[in-house]
Amino acid sequence: MYLTREEERVLNGEQGSAKAKMLRILVKMGEVLGAERLIPVSSAQISGVSYRTIGDAGLHFLRSLKDASVVVPATLNPIAFDEEHIGEMEVDDVMYEKQMAIVNAYVDMGVKPTMTCTPYYFDNVPRFGEHIAWAESSAVIYANSIIGARTNREGSVSALASAITGKTPEYGLHIEERRKATHIIEVDFEMRSEHFPLLGLYIGREINGIPYLRVRGDEDDFKLMGAAMAASGSIAMYHVEGFTPEYRGALHDEVERITVEEKELADLAGTVDNVELVAIGCPHVSGAELRKIAEFVKGRKKRSDVELWIFAARSTIERHASEVKIIEEFGGVVMKDTCVVVSNAGRLYKRIATNSGKAALYLRKSRFGGAEVMVRELYTLLRSVIA
Repeated sequence: MYLTREEERVLNGEQGSAKAKMLRILVKMGEVLGAERLIPVSSAQISGVSYRTIGDAGLHFLRSLKDASVVVPATLNPIAFDEEHIGEMEVDDVMYEKQMAIVNAYVDMGVKPTMTCTPYYFDNVPRFGEHIAWAESSAVIYANSIIGARTNREGSVSALASAITGKTPEYGLHIEERRKATHIIEVDFEMRSEHFPLLGLYIGREINGIPYLRVRGDEDDFKLMGAAMAASGSIAMYHVEGFTPEYRGALHDEVERITVEEKELADLAGTVDNVELVAIGCPHVSGAELRKIAEFVKGRKKRSDVELWIFAARSTIERHASEVKIIEEFGGVVMKDTCVVVSNAGRLYKRIATNSGKAALYLRKSRFGGAEVMVRELYTLLRSVIA
């Protein structure tokens, strides 16, 4: 790789051993992936934050970087709990102490403790064409597809390395030509809200590339679709005709076509009797979703035999306090800083309903609780919790 004189000085340790270590990681990664140079990034979104996922080894690594600091705006992914709901989540003292130690290590480096997978709403908003280094898979695919920023699917370490150095290797989705569609997805039925997360699961499982779709939906539909797509496979970008900013010119001659039938999605939805928990907010809900929920449950009463947990970013909750109050008066719980996947939800509840294909995929795994999970659209879920 070609390095500038400044990058060579950093690599030689002239700006500290921690920064040199981080740049060395990016250079080696770039060499493996065929990058010719490093390019500047405007922001980072860092995963590897929940103690459940990085453990003591991850905490030890973060502490080894105590002299490092970020040079671009950087935000954090969700942690294992909401401090205001530790009782409901049954968080023990060890988990609490270790998790907060991880957060504090990041804060000491200058990372903003947003603890959300949707930083693009308020906390970390890239512009079209900006090069960024993001690690959270649902945020990566949202940034590339809906905003038109440029990022690869970074790992937690490489995203942190980019935050500390302000650089990332130039390969993959940072290169214009690599952002073209590789597959056209043909849908032979009329899409409804419940189909989007399921379609995402299907596409992520079936292809490795960049899909192009001709479907109608809104931003939240495509957010759920993208999150599921990224979770079930390695997809980091899609195009939707008439919606995503780069769909014009995304098609070329060598594009494979795949047809999806409705029955193939039905097989992914699942069925669960006697649901114990309805979980909404994976990725974290938008302000529009909070408004929809509040309007639907206002003045109604929740069933006592099923819980309603909604997950949102701190910034979203602060800006929609009136909607949050209505939901809480109904009997729902609006949580910040965590999500249904990295929290204890899958261990505490074994029969869960959600509108998230991503959540369903993970919660069904033994590592996250091994719960029975079904996917339904938002209003079906809300009707199910009305007394």
